[in-house]
Amino acid sequence: MNTRILFVTCCFLAVSASAFAQSKIPTTPSIIDRTATIKKYHDKRELSEMQKGQLLELCIERIDALAKILPYIPMATKPGVSMTDIGIPNTPDYKKKFDEQQQNTANYTASTADFQRVILPYSDSGDLMNAVLFYENIMKSLNGFDDL
Repeated sequence: MNTRILFVTCCFLAVSASAFAQSKIPTTPSIIDRTATIKKYHDKRELSEMQKGQLLELCIERIDALAKILPYIPMATKPGVSMTDIGIPNTPDYKKKFDEQQQNTANYTASTADFQRVILPYSDSGDLMNAVLFYENIMKSLNGFDDL
């Protein structure tokens, strides 16, 4: 009976260890943050039915996505492309620069969102709608960037 318990325990540990083992191939994160997307594109009619607070949040979401994409346009326009995919060596120096840039972008988008939540409520709803449509058009044009 003790041998069975010992055998089952060893098998369980072996399966657990293999399931949680790390890959030997180093992976690099996506150059463009995977959150740099717009969930839904809108038309002017849809936006005109929204309240100012909803328009403000859409505006903030689009600025956040653009801030995460625009610096990387020469390398990639969609999330999922890693440093190694475009030939950047996966060295600690490059990885550190990439991590610093990600942190700078996060700080920028957070402070910009805070600013916008205080200042943009004074904007006209029509101007907020136009801003959302403008940002969405930029995002749509990035889909065709590779075809230029």
